[in-house]
Amino acid sequence: MKKFNIRKVLDGLTAVSSSSSASAQPGTHRENDVVQETLQSEHFQLCKTVRHGFPYQPSSMAFDPVQKILAVGTQTGALRLFGRAGVECYCQHESGAAVIQLQFLINEGALVSALADDSIHLWNLRQKIPAILHSLKFNRERITYCHLPFQSKWLYIGTERGNIHIVNVESFTLSGYVIMWNKAIELSTKTHPGPVVHISDNPMDEGKLLIGFECGVVVLWDLKCKKADYRYNYDEAIHSVAWHHEGKQFVCSHSDGTLTTWNVRAPAKPAQIITPHGKQPKDGKKPEPCKPILKVEYKTTRAGDPFMVLSGGLSYDTVGRRACLTVMHGKSTTVLEMDYPIVDFLTLCETPYPNDFQEPYAVVVLLERDLVLIDLGQIGYPIFENPYPLTIHESPVTCCEYFADCPAELIPALYSIGSRQKRQGYSKKEWPISGGNWGQGTQSYPEIIITGHADGSIKFWDASALMLQVLYKLKTAKVFERARGKEEKPNTDIVEEDPFAIQTLSWCPESRMLCVAGVSAHVIIYRFSKQEVTTEVVQLLEVRMQCEFSDVDSPDPGGEQTPTLPTPGASSSPQEAEPPTQPTTGSNSSDGPRDNIPCLQVRSSPLKQSPGYQVELVIQLVWVSGEPPQQITSLAINSSYGLVVFGNSNGLAVVDYLQKTLLLNMGTSELYSPSDPYQRQPHSPRKARQPSGAVCDSNDGPNTSEDRCKSPTSGSTSPCNSDDERKQKFIQKVKFKSRRFSKTVANDFAKMSRKISSSSEQKADLDAKDNSFSRSRSSSVTSIDRESREAISAFYFCESFPRKTDSLVSPCVLVGTTQGSVMMVALSLPPGGDQRLQQPVGISSCGTLARLKGGILTMALLDAAGTLLPPSYESWYDPNASDEEKEKSRKRRPASPPTSQEGQDSQFAVLCSEKQAKVVALPSQTRIYKHNITETSFVLRADVVQMAGTNCIACFCANGHIMTLSLPSLRPLLDMNYLPLTDMRIARTFCFSNMGQALYLTSSTEIQRITYSQETCDNLQEMLSELFTPVETPEAPNRGFFKGLFGGGAQSLDREDLFGETTAGKASRSLAQHIPGPGNMEGMKGAASGVVGDLARARIALDERGQKLGELEERTAAMMSSAESFSKHAHDMMLKYKDKKWYQL
Repeated sequence: MKKFNIRKVLDGLTAVSSSSSASAQPGTHRENDVVQETLQSEHFQLCKTVRHGFPYQPSSMAFDPVQKILAVGTQTGALRLFGRAGVECYCQHESGAAVIQLQFLINEGALVSALADDSIHLWNLRQKIPAILHSLKFNRERITYCHLPFQSKWLYIGTERGNIHIVNVESFTLSGYVIMWNKAIELSTKTHPGPVVHISDNPMDEGKLLIGFECGVVVLWDLKCKKADYRYNYDEAIHSVAWHHEGKQFVCSHSDGTLTTWNVRAPAKPAQIITPHGKQPKDGKKPEPCKPILKVEYKTTRAGDPFMVLSGGLSYDTVGRRACLTVMHGKSTTVLEMDYPIVDFLTLCETPYPNDFQEPYAVVVLLERDLVLIDLGQIGYPIFENPYPLTIHESPVTCCEYFADCPAELIPALYSIGSRQKRQGYSKKEWPISGGNWGQGTQSYPEIIITGHADGSIKFWDASALMLQVLYKLKTAKVFERARGKEEKPNTDIVEEDPFAIQTLSWCPESRMLCVAGVSAHVIIYRFSKQEVTTEVVQLLEVRMQCEFSDVDSPDPGGEQTPTLPTPGASSSPQEAEPPTQPTTGSNSSDGPRDNIPCLQVRSSPLKQSPGYQVELVIQLVWVSGEPPQQITSLAINSSYGLVVFGNSNGLAVVDYLQKTLLLNMGTSELYSPSDPYQRQPHSPRKARQPSGAVCDSNDGPNTSEDRCKSPTSGSTSPCNSDDERKQKFIQKVKFKSRRFSKTVANDFAKMSRKISSSSEQKADLDAKDNSFSRSRSSSVTSIDRESREAISAFYFCESFPRKTDSLVSPCVLVGTTQGSVMMVALSLPPGGDQRLQQPVGISSCGTLARLKGGILTMALLDAAGTLLPPSYESWYDPNASDEEKEKSRKRRPASPPTSQEGQDSQFAVLCSEKQAKVVALPSQTRIYKHNITETSFVLRADVVQMAGTNCIACFCANGHIMTLSLPSLRPLLDMNYLPLTDMRIARTFCFSNMGQALYLTSSTEIQRITYSQETCDNLQEMLSELFTPVETPEAPNRGFFKGLFGGGAQSLDREDLFGETTAGKASRSLAQHIPGPGNMEGMKGAASGVVGDLARARIALDERGQKLGELEERTAAMMSSAESFSKHAHDMMLKYKDKKWYQL
């Protein structure tokens, strides 16, 4: 990660001062100098905080039965640790190799991981951010299996060649003791036994090691005598082995679906062979073979029959059947179907000692996309209710928004409604993975994350205090009729799959109003209510948005438009709530083109709406003369004005959701005034319509337009990488990934890949490949027409000065476009009360405020002191409450007082595009500051956020840089190369929030949260949860009097004497390479220079000194032990020869 460079800041300051002073009016600039900016570069620091969600592509699992901590490894080398609800941890192996096995040092606060690159690592879990203490990389052998006995420091490692090596986990050095495959198997065997698939020691005799080879041979190895005691042969390959706790029997699972039970002292044949899911023939023949049993566990109970739990083994005739876990208890066999394939499972037991009755109480099952815990103590084996936020990916996430510092009453309100949605039938017991402790964070502000999904659902999450918990789920698809069969599927869809997918959303936390736009060009407005209501008829508004290019061919001669009535041709009557299958003017005959038909059919039957978010109004864009509606690109709602505004590549529409009427439906070109210097000219004549794959793309095709109307990232250099081969690989990767997402995601994949590959040849290729991104049936416009279309990209409601001559503020909407124009639209609102519901709202376009390079991403308004002026809002009230209660709670936030005096500016408009940021003084509309954010790349996401009591702009670029700019002077404060854009999912979901917080989806199942606040980075250690808590290890099982007398109890083994260097010698140096781990020094060594660096170095020196003292202490203890041993041996020798004569020696 690149360090922050002070030179860049100074260069930026010079550039800003030169560019801003050149265009600013002298009076305005002098006045602006009084704005005191408190934010400095030392307020910013970038670091990851926590990762939430289900581990992506899990591969292995382990459980500490004393600490009650679960560890999950993944195919990408990630490690996720789970304790009680809210205790989670994420760490990553640098190599990125798959984690093939995990082993806890039980109750030691340490974990061993074995990777597919033949390395093993020791993790220290006693610190809040786990770190690797030691690593060992095998050079000549491939690791296949590991086993660490309870309370042992010697780790057995099985390899692909069939050998077993032994590692001291304290020093991570190899022992000279090796079990070679040719010594383990019979000498007469002519073939290699295959890789080691199992290692375990006899529960009653630590000196006997059970080794399972893939071919079906199992060997009981005597560690002391270095020879095989017994060999057990079976024709079918072995997948796993499990001991009975008494050490007299073990069970093997095989590739033909059989389980063989062996008596230790009877190796000739199995004591029992069963096929749990095989059909038993009546003539006594062998059962039909089944699928392999991949794993078996054998757990005993004091009071009843033992449990045998296994995965796999189903009959081959169960084609299409889901993965199953089988629980065999006594004579009963229970088959539990899983939603996804099983990766691994573990049986949780009361004791960590393998030589005691196990008393299993639960089974934790790791699936490919879920984690399930089954209660073995209740009839029917119910599952535990999962407290972790593992359902982010229940349906693919299509959009994401993050709100920090929300109103305090919001989370309790959403939780109380959401708690009624919970499923029933869970186990009544507490979640058994209960280790760790919560962090002691000082941050107490409420945080909410909203995710929109491909199935049309929206989830609200409580993200406060670095935790994540689902609060409430809203299903937007309930508003529409669902096609019951293929023959009933409407042919007006513009996307073939996921027609309800959420495209974008706008939420007002104070009023709790929610507005959602979907991929089928529909907008739904919701109100929050605590009371259930039944809506007889869903209010529907159909809008006809079209862009006539014939009008654009010559500039519009008209003046400023001031429409106060709905645009002709657009449906605006609130009574148009009947099903759109019988539109009054609609045409869907086979002879003519589709017209006035929406893409989805709103349900005609009464809609029962539970407490929570309830539908207020549905707005649908309709087909126009055979052209499908263009998808909605931007959206905003304002509760104070009662308005919703949305736009696409055709233009924008303003809807009054109180009166249920369409107020404005205007093409983008009509927003410009005729005298506007930014008036767009036609770029090419209209051509015949041709079918095209993409539905919603405004930056497509060859760049034939003028420079100022080019795609924001067009140019000769690529923003991410100039290497053509890598770009092509990346685009192919994008194409591959797009198949797994809803069509809205695919469209964005196509759009983003076009931006990243900016050369003309690649653009031509991508036009040809568009159909692979989206198999939509739309008959859209040609590439040139789409390129010349100017889509609406951003909205901002405010109370400002619409024109240069205004001295009083009034309600306005700032409108930003993909070509970099910012226009002002003035609103004229009637008085409140009944008049607001009867009189129309007046709207007038006031021309262009400013022009920037690249599409507009975000806009905001500051007052003369540099304080953010948020959009006005109406406090929440329950729409279903009595009129008296409504009036009590209904308070409109007061408008800003008129502060402008003649010749003075009292507001600053902050505008940020894909390339630039500008600050414009109002009402004079004079640009006072300008900053070029990036030349070679483009900004993916920008937000004006609150930070340390003031405001700044936060930007995330496609080249991976995260930047912040001060307000209003646009000084660069932070510029760090955090994350190069390698996945389009990051581009879609990255969002900033207040208080220095940000997040993105790092995989389809996980949310990564980061902070750009120095204060949060400093307090992160306190805020993070603790994995390790001091717990006493349970007492070992009592051997009993007779077992102690006759030697029937567990036999211990002095492994130190057997595997130590003095007895076993040293291992070959070329076999494995020891790599000392960075431990917890890594973060400190990257600290900045200066006082902080000195402190960090002092802390490192102290830690290293402490470490050396610890090592010295260990060496001293070892020397003392050696001296004692020598003294003892000398004493024994003296006693032995004390009374013997010289001739008796």
